[in-house]
Order: sequence, then structure tokens, then C-alpha cells
Amino acid sequence: GSLVGQIAKIKGCKVIGFAGTEEKCKWIKEELGFDFAYNYKKTDVDTALKEAAPDNSVDCYFDNVGGMFTVKVLTHMKTFGRVSICGSISNYNDTSVPTGPLPFFSIMKSQLRVEGFLVLKWYSRWEEGETAMLQWIKEGKIKYKEHVTEGFEKMPDAFMGLFEGRNTGKAIIKM
Repeated sequence: GSLVGQIAKIKGCKVIGFAGTEEKCKWIKEELGFDFAYNYKKTDVDTALKEAAPDNSVDCYFDNVGGMFTVKVLTHMKTFGRVSICGSISNYNDTSVPTGPLPFFSIMKSQLRVEGFLVLKWYSRWEEGETAMLQWIKEGKIKYKEHVTEGFEKMPDAFMGLFEGRNTGKAIIKM
């Protein structure tokens, strides 16, 4: 999400970010340049989007959360908005049947284009993306963090940390 937001800023978009800690919100707002940053654990998604994107003005939504968070965001989408679904971390360990509202009415009402995002689909353009990303990093337009866990034996704990939001940036196991 942090990379997608930075690329969106490079392309001239207003960027609204959500994170699970005040530290992460400060990072995406102050260091990465997002226009808005909200702690989804402390701020109601609807309230935040009414402030940051009044009148249902979300054009694009990059989703790696899923669940009720996404259901709420879809109600704030602009007509003909675009949604890229890259993950659904809120549902990865949930074996229950969904109990919340399904988002199909929001998708239909706003005539949204919803597409799954798998990196392999874009493999033919890998070099182009790699070249652009490297240039943006060299120019200081893209910043990144790595959360390094030392030791193979700590891999299970590091993996569980992904679901608890313990990492900021890319999670790496150093052996």
C-alpha cells in the first residue's frame, strides 16, 4: 500500500491512506507525502472518507485489506471508479461465512470496474516497472522501509506479525 500511494502521488493523485498505528500514519503522511492518513483502529472509515473524499469522490481504490473495510470504502466510490484487489488480509484466517453486507450493490450502483491484481499478469512489463521504480528511488520519489527479523527460527513469529501489523514496510527474514 505504501508503494501504491507513492506511485499515485508521482502520477498526480490525491492519496488517502489507512494504517493500524499512529506511527505508520505519521510515516505515510509526513515521510511519504500522502494527503490524508487515518488509523483505521481509531477512526471510522466512513467518517474519514467523508472528510478526505467528500461527495463519494474516490476514483481509485487499491485493496489489500478486504472485509468490512472494503465494503465501506466501496460506498464512497465515484461513478465509474476503479478497484484493484491485491489481497484480503482481514479474511485470511477467517473461516466463518461472511456476516456483513456484500458489496455488490455498491459495485453496481457506481458502475465500478473491479479487477484482481496479480503481479504475474504484468510479467511482460516487469523490466519497465523495475526501471521506473529504480529511477524513482534514485530520485528520492519512492521511499521504503524493511522490517528485518533475524534468524530462520523466528520465521513463524515474523509471519504472524504480518497479521498483527507489527511490521512497517516489507517483512524480511535474515538468515
